[in-house]
Amino acid sequence: MAISLPPLPYDQNALEPHISANTLSFHYGKHHKAYVDNLNKMIEGTEFAGKELEDIIKASAGKPAAQGVFNNAAQVWNHTFYWHSMRKDGGGEPGGAMASAIKDSFGSFEDFATAFKNAGATQFGSGWAWLVEKNGKLEVRKTPNAETPLTEAGVKPLLTMDVWEHAYYLDFQNRRPDYMGAFLGHLVNWDFAEKNLQG
Repeated sequence: MAISLPPLPYDQNALEPHISANTLSFHYGKHHKAYVDNLNKMIEGTEFAGKELEDIIKASAGKPAAQGVFNNAAQVWNHTFYWHSMRKDGGGEPGGAMASAIKDSFGSFEDFATAFKNAGATQFGSGWAWLVEKNGKLEVRKTPNAETPLTEAGVKPLLTMDVWEHAYYLDFQNRRPDYMGAFLGHLVNWDFAEKNLQG
């Protein structure tokens, strides 16, 4: 069974004015789709054919001969997770269990936001900033290129922010900090993060 391109969880203009329909058209319709198409070509007739996406990622991680398969599979997963990490009229501080977990792990929402934005700002080149759960505590991570916390035992991804330039360049040019501020202030889907925390 081929890997398919999952539908966006909202209309392409739903995140405006922070992320434009033009950006989503390229980012989802070109970049994300290309990862899906490339992956399907790469796994045809191999040991990965017919496997679930997460199984392909875990089976190819750390194997030089399968680096291309890993890169494309992980990027398909990371992007799908990223789309769900945002929503229309999102952002701001969370409530409920997520608010408590952030306070317990970081001291305050402000301290979390500083750590999260710092992870995104200091990820050299392309990559991702993550909020994850490990051993009952929340942590901020950054990963380069296609790397994903999904491959680390005992780590549960809760939300992610894409800091590859194609995620923000049409709207923010080189102003990655402004994009990160918009992500936290107006886009984060805390309901998705809490569902992952409790799942």
